Amino acid sequence: MKILTFDIEEWFHLLDNNLANTETSWETYEVRIHKNMERIYKILDETNTQATFFCLGWIAKKYPEIIKQIDQLGYEIGCHSDQHQLVYELSPALFKRDTEVAINRLEDILGKKIKSYRAPCFSFTSETPWAFEVLASLGITHDSSIFPSARIQGGYVNFPSKMPSILNCNGIHIKEIPITTTKFLGQNIVFSGGGYFRLFPYSFIHYWTKKQDFVMAYMHPRDLDADQPMINELSLSRKFKSYYGLNTAEAKFKKWLTDFKFTDIREFDKNFDWNNAKIINL
Repeated sequence: MKILTFDIEEWFHLLDNNLANTETSWETYEVRIHKNMERIYKILDETNTQATFFCLGWIAKKYPEIIKQIDQLGYEIGCHSDQHQLVYELSPALFKRDTEVAINRLEDILGKKIKSYRAPCFSFTSETPWAFEVLASLGITHDSSIFPSARIQGGYVNFPSKMPSILNCNGIHIKEIPITTTKFLGQNIVFSGGGYFRLFPYSFIHYWTKKQDFVMAYMHPRDLDADQPMINELSLSRKFKSYYGLNTAEAKFKKWLTDFKFTDIREFDKNFDWNNAKIINL
């Protein structure tokens, strides 16, 4: 099966931007989340596609109407932290506080339990197994934070499974749905979301998607926003990663959702054979 997810944050929530890493600094940037969400809804409606939306608690606090609309349209909602900070830079106590605040904000709006989580920038690593114990203590049953490839922020390079699996951490079980990877020029790479999706030609994306039995796709609202401002303080490499391919991303994304059938984590969970999933002891 192929799963589509969105990480719902603002266009300036880039962790390489040291000038925009606090709530106070976020207030200085243009608001683009509403028009970007409308673009996403339109694409999903036109392609008859379901998706899971991992939402920041800060978005829920600032724009509760966005959370309400996602739910009213019938889409599944998960948690994407509150303050969008790298997990491996937090203590277990700070991580728990941030996650709990975000979950409470989302649940207060929705009136229903949040069961799934994704870390900002996939920042779970082999050094943060405690994070899964924290998630379980807060009622999270499904996680999609494992990025089984090298990256600047985090990355779980030696994660032992490319397929959905069950994590066992001190007797606590979490269903893990990792990001999809493929081999390219001898390297283990990601292609199914964010800047990676914008970077590769669609012929490559189509080929890699077709040959995979399982695909976890992820996008951010900013990935489809060709008109967003340039943040001049970013490094050249970060500017390339953040802005390359924006002009063609929306058309490419629509074609992807037309050529392949994607669903959400909720539907995937019902149909996947978890009884035969690999158990990974952390």
